[in-house]
Amino acid sequence: MTAAAAPNSVHTTSAPVIGEAEAAALVQDAYGLVATVRALTSERDRNFHVVAEDGRAFVLKIGNAAEDVAISDFQARALQHIRERAPGLPVPEVQPSRAGEPHFVAQVAAGTRHVVRMLTYLPGTPLHAAPASPAQTRNLGRCLGLLDAALAGFDHPGARHELIWDLQHIPRLRPSLRHVADPGLRRLADEGLDRFEREIGPRMAGFRRQVVHNDFNPHNVLVDSADPARVTGVLDFGDMVETPLVNDVAVAGAYQVEGPDPLGRLATFVAAYHAVNPLRDEEVAVLFDLVMLRQAMTLIIAEWRASLYPENRAYVLRNHPRAAAALATLAGIGRAEGEARLRNACSLERTA
Repeated sequence: MTAAAAPNSVHTTSAPVIGEAEAAALVQDAYGLVATVRALTSERDRNFHVVAEDGRAFVLKIGNAAEDVAISDFQARALQHIRERAPGLPVPEVQPSRAGEPHFVAQVAAGTRHVVRMLTYLPGTPLHAAPASPAQTRNLGRCLGLLDAALAGFDHPGARHELIWDLQHIPRLRPSLRHVADPGLRRLADEGLDRFEREIGPRMAGFRRQVVHNDFNPHNVLVDSADPARVTGVLDFGDMVETPLVNDVAVAGAYQVEGPDPLGRLATFVAAYHAVNPLRDEEVAVLFDLVMLRQAMTLIIAEWRASLYPENRAYVLRNHPRAAAALATLAGIGRAEGEARLRNACSLERTA
């Protein structure tokens, strides 16, 4: 699937049209809860913050019309699996409907049909709004490592769906490279795609694979407002997919390339992940490249989607400045130094 995706793609189908009053009626009918409902910002779905009369809080998710029911079931079952395998991890809990279903299909007033599900609301401050610290970086790495360890062995028919945010398929974005306006960034992205096709992709063919979160970014992680080093929530499992495990580390690591020592911060994150879910030599060997590729992927998809949905441009491009700066920073550091620092963080010697 290229970024110029098929008509049924959730990335080219507009988000559901449903207002707060209709969402509140849906919550009362399907979940038996009288609640106040407030719309949340989202890209391809429609999400609402729900507060019931008894004080309990939830997030109601109205899926994109193009979303397969199997994908919703995949996400719901994965959350249930995580809570069973690692009950201490701060992930949402699926709220069953009155009929006992983890999700169901509903027709909204606009006439379209959508998968509906509701999750418990997790308290906390979004990571992007909290001050960073080395302790926070270590806790983020540890949290993702434990999350991936909990997901190891989980399988579902929906796990192998095609997703444009899946790094293993990044060459499919090449036709959309033209949307990257800055020529320097476009050149770096093009070089990264070349290297993936020529070297990294073939090497990854034998890597271990599993279901991963695939979107561990500062908008999807919550921390304690009183202690910003403590992770209190991991949100938005909508980009979960089966892929090489190292891709999940690269996706999350891409958001650590900031501050006065961006490579040091990335290395701290990787070391903390490695301490609870050890990476293999061949995975660390390509990790720096994959972090750069995630930055390139963010630029390509964001600029492509901004051209499709100019009315939602600010939200679609929210990670663009960070990705642009990080890609340029990593290119300046260079692959040799980057790989060496990450190997050192994992106490792995270069083999050849």
